[in-house]
Amino acid sequence: MDLYFSPMACSLATRITLYEANADAGFIQVNTKKKRVADGTDFYQVSPLGQVPVLRTNDGWLLTENTAILPYVADQFPHAHLIAPAGTVERAKVQQWLGFISTELHKAVFVPLLDPAASEEVLNYSRRRVPLRLGVLDTHFAANAFLVDRFTVADAYLATVLNWAQYSGLSLAEWPAVDAYFRRMAQRPAVAKAFAEEMALYLEEQAREKAAA
Repeated sequence: MDLYFSPMACSLATRITLYEANADAGFIQVNTKKKRVADGTDFYQVSPLGQVPVLRTNDGWLLTENTAILPYVADQFPHAHLIAPAGTVERAKVQQWLGFISTELHKAVFVPLLDPAASEEVLNYSRRRVPLRLGVLDTHFAANAFLVDRFTVADAYLATVLNWAQYSGLSLAEWPAVDAYFRRMAQRPAVAKAFAEEMALYLEEQAREKAAA
């Protein structure tokens, strides 16, 4: 399978998942500002919305959206125990957290805060939503090491999203249990590897754009 990704974007969660599973996968870099794949292909031909992640499966079909891709990848590598079997309460809990991360954090908070074109009104709207949502997580992590009873694809997604806090004007230190959780996740080998590799690619991309300006 191949993952279309943009460095440090939400596609990072799938890279982490693939590393956790020790999976054999390809990685295809996309410039989401220019909507171009590394080989020059118009990315809209791959993703109608021009957004990552996109997963090309071994059967050749394209899958989008983290809430679909992450469980799919986990199911392909059951030995990694990154999600529980279908129909179980444990899987429903992971899916519940995936929905929370996607809608309450990723889209409602971080997308606006990271958008340089967002108005002050929009930014304030998102900022007002931070305390309740991170408070929910802080209460959870005060009593739990992971989102469920072990590391799952939901943790891969949450670690990716929480990493954006430092670029969004948010200090996780205001929520000590969340901060401690993120620091633990960042030290996890698969997460640390993915973070380091994509940050290097991100810096290279930024340098190329600066040179071309």
